[in-house]
Amino acid sequence: MSSARRPYAPLPPEGTPRPIRSFVLRQSRTSEAQQRAVDNLLPRFGIEFAPEFVDLDAAFGRNAPHIVEIGFGMGETTATIAAAHPDTDYLGIEVHTPGVGNLLKLLEAGHLANVRVIRHDAVEVLREMIPPDSLAGAHVFFPDPWPKKRHHKRRLIQSPFVGLLASRLAPGGYLHLATDWEEYAQQMLEVLRAEPTLENTVVDFAPRPDARPLTKFETRGLGLGHGVRDLVFRRRDRDVVPGQFT
Repeated sequence: MSSARRPYAPLPPEGTPRPIRSFVLRQSRTSEAQQRAVDNLLPRFGIEFAPEFVDLDAAFGRNAPHIVEIGFGMGETTATIAAAHPDTDYLGIEVHTPGVGNLLKLLEAGHLANVRVIRHDAVEVLREMIPPDSLAGAHVFFPDPWPKKRHHKRRLIQSPFVGLLASRLAPGGYLHLATDWEEYAQQMLEVLRAEPTLENTVVDFAPRPDARPLTKFETRGLGLGHGVRDLVFRRRDRDVVPGQFT
């Protein structure tokens, strides 16, 4: 796999205003155990951000399907899914140190060799490091809904990002989103429907796949009376006539 740089879109010129991000680096406390895990385990499980395509097979030391999880939080879901699917490799992307440290602890405790971690902005990772047509799937579970209208511009699931993410899926690869915010779910559905390279696997929202374990965010949302909605779309095959599904 070539490591030549092939960005999805040109980077802004030096000195231009910083782009709007979908996250804020909050001053949450990193425990001593989490920091130890980052210090000791990130060199083992981590991949450093670099503006060139990564050879995913080399990063995992084998040839297997690759699935990206964007914003894995504290990592419980990532570790659970990876343990249940040892024949698939998972690349977790997260910016918050406590979550990165917690996932690393789970990987060591579970003897999981099929997860790698990148501590960086997911948009830049996808654009700069993930080759087109290379992913079997992508997970975005419970992204920050930014509920205030003036903050909607910070939401991750918007057309440019979905187009970028879809371009990194292999034909037939899937995109699985989940949220407990009804208004955000409707926006997600509209954005995904508008992406011509993607096709819905159902009419609207999908039943929760058995492969996705309940998360603490989902449990909290259910306790607040929020309905949880899953969306499962798939990258169209180049030879598929629109309206058909493989």
